[in-house]
Amino acid sequence: MEPPDPQKRPLGGAAEVQMCQPIFPSHANHRGELSAGQLLKWIDITASLAAEKHAGVSCVTASMDDIQFEETVRVGQIINIKAKVNRAFNTSMEIGIKVVVQDTVTRIQKLISLAFSTFVAKPVGKEKVCLKPVTLLTEQDRVEHDLASERRKVRLQQEDTFQSLMKHSSKFHDAICDQEDGMVSTADTWVQSIELVLPPHANHHGNTFGGQIMAWMETVANISASRLCGSHCILKSVDMFKFWGSSTIGDRLVFNAIVNNTFRNWLEVGVRVEAYNCDEWSKGQGRHINSAFLIYYAVDDNEELIKFPRVKPISKDDIRRYFGAIVRKRIRLGRKYVIPHKEDTPLCIEWDASKQAYLSHSNVDALGALAAKSGWEVTTTGEKVKIYTLEESDVVSVWVEKQVEGPAELAFDLLSDLMKRPQWDPHYLSCKVIDWVSDDDTIYYITCPKMSSSKPIDLIVLVSRRKPANDSNTYVVAMKSVTLASIPPSPYYNRSEITSAGFLIQRVDGSSCTVSYLNQISSGILPYFAGDIGGWSKSIEETAASCIQFIEKATNERFINK
Repeated sequence: MEPPDPQKRPLGGAAEVQMCQPIFPSHANHRGELSAGQLLKWIDITASLAAEKHAGVSCVTASMDDIQFEETVRVGQIINIKAKVNRAFNTSMEIGIKVVVQDTVTRIQKLISLAFSTFVAKPVGKEKVCLKPVTLLTEQDRVEHDLASERRKVRLQQEDTFQSLMKHSSKFHDAICDQEDGMVSTADTWVQSIELVLPPHANHHGNTFGGQIMAWMETVANISASRLCGSHCILKSVDMFKFWGSSTIGDRLVFNAIVNNTFRNWLEVGVRVEAYNCDEWSKGQGRHINSAFLIYYAVDDNEELIKFPRVKPISKDDIRRYFGAIVRKRIRLGRKYVIPHKEDTPLCIEWDASKQAYLSHSNVDALGALAAKSGWEVTTTGEKVKIYTLEESDVVSVWVEKQVEGPAELAFDLLSDLMKRPQWDPHYLSCKVIDWVSDDDTIYYITCPKMSSSKPIDLIVLVSRRKPANDSNTYVVAMKSVTLASIPPSPYYNRSEITSAGFLIQRVDGSSCTVSYLNQISSGILPYFAGDIGGWSKSIEETAASCIQFIEKATNERFINK
């Protein structure tokens, strides 16, 4: 049998490559799991090759976005890494990376990670390289091309967002002064290590290989994390590697790592890398070339998550890093849901008039269950608006609480009529009634404006209304997507869904109420919320203010007309 002809079986498009690696004991840690540092090396190599395949010239790593590790990889399994250029921006480009593990016996494949890296084309002589556009062949190519622009905006405003949120860090609900038994001083987790850059550590350009630096950073960070909990820690994610400069053979790289903060079952370690040549080494004048924040968790002998002790910041720098970790947690949450593009698994059910009562009650019950969940965290606190978030596995929910000077009955009437929603909510283009099911249930067809995708969004939603029971003062407007055979997905829209959303309106007195909007967010709706969660947008706050104004204006008009 003849071997396959590579000309007939290309690796992919003009800017796509893949790497396949078996996992040997030399790649693993003492638990028999693939070393995170080794995986980072392979990811960086594959992304670099994709970048150079598109650019036709040498490229260097500028940054690596958040990397989430979904599964562990063990000795004997096979890693497959695919890297593809999503979009070119003049001299830089975004590389999308997908890592999959395959069991050699069962052949079952599992997703390990989705990541995005930015590479810069090196100038040829004194001339800057102007990169050619990426050829878009499929609809998924177009989606990632559009999302790459959104992700780039997030990267460019990362520092401004961080500094803005740090100014308000004292508002975060986290009392660092509370004394607890077993608190660990941050100084006890400090680790310093040094590496001499040798020829095997350099890439084909003569600079220190970016993947090697990331691997060294992970090793030092892991030691720091282990010092806090006295156990082997497992890398959960990396919060954006940023390369500030380069180093070469002969440089001494000094790594400093420290635990910044702990969050029950996970902790953040900050790592800073400085490079010294011989002259700089003798003078003690280094160059800052890299920083990153790594997230770790740990398990006990029963594979149960370990609860970490709280850290005790001592110095001003400790306190700054402590609050910085809280701010990054919020930014990371928002970025997590705008940087990767995840396809929704359809969850909505087909509308069946014979099951109207069941579907209506389950709609209302789902909203109540969402509100009753524990773990909601404040992300924004304003005079009339508070925003909470709740993250569960891969699902994020938002709770927007508004104080309104208007009667609860009027707010209920206004908010339960979705045809009025485009008047105050810019995220809704149109709302059309499809079926007046009953006095309490209505099916709407909704359109939303184009965001990061190439098409606007449409939804089919069941709205179920409930007035307060005798022992309650809460009005309910619950929303959930359904499917209708009479309205199939349109080629002009991206059909999305609402898993569970709606309003809870609580009467404060005869002239005021509290309006809470909750949404268990699907990936189709996430672009409308991610910026607010991450801190680089205020569209939710602005929409909430518009809602308050809409209700209060109607209240005043009703008072005048009496």
